[in-house]
Amino acid sequence: MTAPAPGPDPAETAEIAGRLRLAIQHLLPVLRARRSAPGDLTPSRQAALAALAAHGPLRISELAVRMGIALSTTSRMVDLLDSTGWIERHPDPQDQRASLVALSRTGRAVLEARRRETAARLAEQITLLTAEEQRALYAALPALEALSERATTYPGGELPRGI
Repeated sequence: MTAPAPGPDPAETAEIAGRLRLAIQHLLPVLRARRSAPGDLTPSRQAALAALAAHGPLRISELAVRMGIALSTTSRMVDLLDSTGWIERHPDPQDQRASLVALSRTGRAVLEARRRETAARLAEQITLLTAEEQRALYAALPALEALSERATTYPGGELPRGI
């Protein structure tokens, strides 16, 4: 039985981190560009919808923690999302004085349309890669997915999943 191969040394790890950060930074404009999604679906509002889609009805305070933003900012965002019809407010069954916010059917449709559009735009970019680069990207997906699963928290709360 052979021992597993050692991982990269700290300098290689730092290089991987730097190159990955730069690649992600250059991909963000592709992921954030809007074509058909409503113009008022900002990245932060999309993150809020994604958090609600992933975690179900939440109190505004819980949503703020999950997004890592101030409660007052989250409250204003919820008011805006409510005015668009993308979320619904319901009484909290555990405390009738509090309310829960949840994704509405319209909000879910907007989020799903945005995700499809983003995936299509990214797919366009992937087709520009060579076959070898596409295979390498495909082979890297399990590692990227594992990295994503481990990177679940901001300093102040949980990252919204599935943006």
